[in-house]
Amino acid sequence: MAKKIYLVEDEYNLNILLEKYIKNEGYDVTTFSDGSCAKNRIKDMPDLWILDIMLPDINGYELIKCIKQNNKNTPVIFMSARNEEFDRVVGLELGSDDYLPKPFLPRELIIRINNLMAKIYGTDNETQNLNIQIGEYFINKKQRMVLFKGEELRLTNKEFKLLSYLAENKNSLILREQILTNVWGINYFGSDRVIDDTIRRLRKKLSKLTIETVYGYGYKLVFNPKDT
Repeated sequence: MAKKIYLVEDEYNLNILLEKYIKNEGYDVTTFSDGSCAKNRIKDMPDLWILDIMLPDINGYELIKCIKQNNKNTPVIFMSARNEEFDRVVGLELGSDDYLPKPFLPRELIIRINNLMAKIYGTDNETQNLNIQIGEYFINKKQRMVLFKGEELRLTNKEFKLLSYLAENKNSLILREQILTNVWGINYFGSDRVIDDTIRRLRKKLSKLTIETVYGYGYKLVFNPKDT
């Protein structure tokens, strides 16, 4: 079952953006735009709270006090555009597990969420296997979605399956026969040129990826994290 996250952020556009990123990571997320509504749901006991400190009514400091009174072990991540050092110290004193100063990249929040979830609840291998990060591209196999800098790319079913297969075996040579079997299936009897056509479309749609042709054998998705 997906971990439940409650996000409290009064800035509408940021609320929507972060909700999208968190959902794409495979979490069950509920959002709030003010502290009062969030306070009424503390008894729900989500697996993680993400709190903006500056809210139109009840601020993040008051919320975390109520959250910790209900269950002192509930993890909390603070966000704030105010004085970074002051908010970080106060947040830690009140029991926050992490702090993120604004502005920040949504992907940074996702990394912090994943690290905190793994630390507290252990590693969920099934969820990890459904998500693949290749440079600036994020592949969500559960939702069959590919994101580039937060924007969804339109791929056909076979394009998505081939990309996922190459990504799962990055930096390894994949033979044409292996691609046909794993992407098109053992019952496919058409021409293997379909692979070349699909690779060509992927290169065009995902221009930042390097998919090498190994003539006479197959293809290799080349990725070095140091290049990102």
